[in-house]
Amino acid sequence: MSAVAAPATMPTAFIDGSVVDAPVLPPRRDGLRLLSGEGQPGSGGLDDALRLGRSMRLRLRAAVLALLADPSIAGLKDAPKLAAVVLYAKSRAPRGREDDNQSSIWGAELGRWLGVTESTVHHKVLPPLRGSDGLHTRVVTDAKGHPTGLDCLIMPLWRARKRGGSTDPLALSKAELAVLLRLIEALFGPGWTPKDREPVPAGLLAGRTGKGAATDRLGLLLMVLSTRASGWLQLCGGSVRKKEGRGAATLSRLLGCSPSGARKVLARLTAAGVVARERKATVTRMNGRGRVMLLPIARAYGRVLVPVEDSQAPEAGFSQRPDGAVGDHAPGQGADALGASGVCGAKAAQGAGNPERPDDAELHADHASGVTHGSYPQVSGGFPGEGGGGEDRRPERVCARENQVVDGEDAPAESVLPVAEVGPLRGEKPGESAVDEQSGQRPARIQAGDRPEAVGRGKTRQQGRVDLPDDLGVRVALGPVSWLWAGLSNWQQDRVVAAVEAELKRLKNLLMYSEGAPRLLADRLTDRLEEVGGEARVTSPFGWITRRGLVQRQACSDGRCDDGIRLDTGGDCENCGNVIHIRRARRARVAAGVDRELPGLGVAERRQVVEDRMREHAAAEAEDFVWRREQARAEQARRETARAAARERAELERQEEAAADAVRQALSCVGCGQQRSAGLCEACGYRRRTEAAITEAELVVATWAADPTDQGDVAAVATHVRATLDAGIEVALQQFLELMEPGELEADPVAAASVLAFNALQAVQQALPEYRSSALGQLGNTPEADAEARRAYKTEQKRRWFRHNPNGADAIAAATKAADAARERTAEYLLATRLEQLRARRTDRTATAVPAPWSARLAGLAARPLNGVQSGAVIA
Repeated sequence: MSAVAAPATMPTAFIDGSVVDAPVLPPRRDGLRLLSGEGQPGSGGLDDALRLGRSMRLRLRAAVLALLADPSIAGLKDAPKLAAVVLYAKSRAPRGREDDNQSSIWGAELGRWLGVTESTVHHKVLPPLRGSDGLHTRVVTDAKGHPTGLDCLIMPLWRARKRGGSTDPLALSKAELAVLLRLIEALFGPGWTPKDREPVPAGLLAGRTGKGAATDRLGLLLMVLSTRASGWLQLCGGSVRKKEGRGAATLSRLLGCSPSGARKVLARLTAAGVVARERKATVTRMNGRGRVMLLPIARAYGRVLVPVEDSQAPEAGFSQRPDGAVGDHAPGQGADALGASGVCGAKAAQGAGNPERPDDAELHADHASGVTHGSYPQVSGGFPGEGGGGEDRRPERVCARENQVVDGEDAPAESVLPVAEVGPLRGEKPGESAVDEQSGQRPARIQAGDRPEAVGRGKTRQQGRVDLPDDLGVRVALGPVSWLWAGLSNWQQDRVVAAVEAELKRLKNLLMYSEGAPRLLADRLTDRLEEVGGEARVTSPFGWITRRGLVQRQACSDGRCDDGIRLDTGGDCENCGNVIHIRRARRARVAAGVDRELPGLGVAERRQVVEDRMREHAAAEAEDFVWRREQARAEQARRETARAAARERAELERQEEAAADAVRQALSCVGCGQQRSAGLCEACGYRRRTEAAITEAELVVATWAADPTDQGDVAAVATHVRATLDAGIEVALQQFLELMEPGELEADPVAAASVLAFNALQAVQQALPEYRSSALGQLGNTPEADAEARRAYKTEQKRRWFRHNPNGADAIAAATKAADAARERTAEYLLATRLEQLRARRTDRTATAVPAPWSARLAGLAARPLNGVQSGAVIA
């Protein structure tokens, strides 16, 4: 890709190891500028867990350091120390239960948190912790005695809560432990996919496993807890060795290791992309004090800082020069003058000016400045007159495209721009762009800062916007083609933005993390530019961007394939490999068949026969593909027709149900005759439910207080229970009536009847659980329950882990628990069985009974006394 001059308002910056365009922000006094990235607050990624308040960060830092300084933890290696921190974060807060301060885990899962194998956990992590009395564990088994997990108790935490209570640094609250665990998950959590829940992504160092992984994870956690919201690590004071530096000395004090070992850890974290090291700029441009930035913290607070001097450095292949050199070697007016995006932008940002020489040193003669520094192209080496394009060839001419507007200013740019090897020579009539001459193209609206650009046949084309769109995703995606963007018209830029937004939306649906879609599209444009040889080789920018640069090229039938690369994983497409393997196997089978059928053919004749048969196979496959596609279309049409018919049936059923519901709502109550009550008014419904609850209570009491085979005994018990419940209902109604104002119930008799019936139902429902509990207690003392309890007690005593001491305390406790459980199960079974028998007998008796005539029933109803409230609630 060729390097061109980016607009002055579009500097480049490094975020996550890639080059993106970022808006210009005011310069800082420390030589750094603030960049907006995907780690802004509210992005929803892992960085949000790192946004800790100052008090919370200090609280967690004090707790972790106190845990590591405990005598039972301090002398251990880094892997046991990290295991203690993880188990401490996963421990339960005190709630007055037996499992307080404990955490449940298993060996393989703990290994994933530490970045080591399960064997290492069982041989090098847990034994040292148990030996130093820093950890107590208990194996959890299932009913068959198989281990299912490990209950862990961090003894420093247990002793702290027993000794100091809430004042001890280790005695974190439930919320603080949750924040610490979430922070650890964001840093090096293994990640998992819970059932019926959103997946938890892996942490920043989840992929760092093996030797030194636990040390790196523990060091990152301690540095994060020692880092302010600015992202800069709080370095230690005093004198340190110059070889290691102050950052390594700080980390060595946190980890309790040597500065040389801490320097190696810092180097590994820097290579992992979570730590950045630099030297603070000084007034004399000399190397100042070293600093360490925690990039996840900076991104979490939206404070990704990039050294300003790093954005204009020459490539490593040229000799260094002072920043004070004049002419075309001097720096631009601002740090953003020569910012470029794409591959060359990344190369230009790798170095910086030579601060080892004074600012007034001159290594090159002065040049007359015809234009501002912002219009200079970013060439590979920085020499005047050098051609670009990414290949070792001479430019076609020195002053190609002299009249092209680069940065939107009135004066034409006099910089050297790389051009294609083919094209008109000086003085020849240039070709005309078919895109710019579309007859149906609407005229672009002239905006501030725009001016017409001359094109072929005396026409003028409106120069488009130089700056990339404000949307960060679109800006990142179009970063590699920023120079082509500046040459588009307003109408073309609108179409490109629409195409980019549509492609980003489609990619977000394919990727697991939608935030990576802009970067993925930018990589695609970069690859496409490398294929053609750079931006200067593109003759039709609009057509190339919309028809070639943004288009996904599937090499197989997989929708996630792009030029043989999986979009979601970034690896090779397995389907493409399968297709190639199938084609090679087919060709081998065809060649073997030709050798078997025609053994005497020469090399040329054999190749021709193989090719003919391969074409026949291809034609047959194409025909089969067309047939299968037609079948798929027919099946799709059939499914659409079936879905339409199903929708019509559902609509018809809904209308029928609505009509039936309207008819049902117009029915009168079968109990009291109230109009439009859907067949049963509210008061009658409550009365029916009350009667059913009373009947259930009668049966529950009869299961233990009466002989199920004696109908008289069952009836006597039912009469006693009904009388007791009626008395309770009467008491509840009297209490309710005392709370009501005089005349309030008479104002609405229908509502009064419903309220009274509801209170009666509540009284019965509150008494029903007590009857059921009493029945279970009585049935638990029956001979059947006693026999079942004795059998369970003996069975539990005979289990293999109690055979050595069947009368011990543990065996007796387990046997007693099993006997109680067996007694409860037997009582529940007897209750259910006897209720079933009583219901069956009552159903048979009701079915054989002859209903009394209405004359006898009305006489009995008329004899029932009615008080004033109830008589007023009666509806004729």
